[in-house]
Amino acid sequence: MAPIRDQSLTGPHPGLHGHGLRLRPWDAGSGADVDTWLRGLRDPEFRRWNTPLRLVTDRASARESLLARAQSALEGTSVSFRVADARTDAPLGHIGVNEIKYHLKVARVGYWVLPEARGQGVATRALLLTAHWALTELGMHRLELDHAVGHDASCRIAERCGFSYEGTLRGAIFQEERHDAFRDAHLHARLATDPEPTGPRGGRNGSA
Repeated sequence: MAPIRDQSLTGPHPGLHGHGLRLRPWDAGSGADVDTWLRGLRDPEFRRWNTPLRLVTDRASARESLLARAQSALEGTSVSFRVADARTDAPLGHIGVNEIKYHLKVARVGYWVLPEARGQGVATRALLLTAHWALTELGMHRLELDHAVGHDASCRIAERCGFSYEGTLRGAIFQEERHDAFRDAHLHARLATDPEPTGPRGGRNGSA
């Protein structure tokens, strides 16, 4: 049997479709994609809960960031999707399957939603779609998701998508806007053997 990497990530990924969404790889050669990526990573709500190791501050660093993600996809260590409306192709956000470890069949999921797309169940729908793909076609056994303690919306999204809360990781992620201080994170995980969650229940009751 061919390695999972050869089966799933070699060459351009065709994308994912479902729950009213279209997911495709980000294109570092697209000015529109670079601008969307920059806007998402400079959004105050994103920066409140996430502090990347390499900050994206302008179009040049945004393009460099997307090129790095494309290289990771070629190496089979991650795959990053632009999340868009299936009908209009309007950009809505991002979701990625990161830190893929084929020998353990484990990976980590992360996502963000653009300000104008919040409250529409985008994160829930994207996570359901991507998790199903990763646990079936990509062949993962375990998907992990972590978020800063206090980010209650992420807790709700994770549990809605079948990611059970497993505990608190002490000092596991950077504090807001800092690389010299740390904060706790909640760890959620979903196994391929867990029951499939029910369909998305989007809406405007705090869902992202």
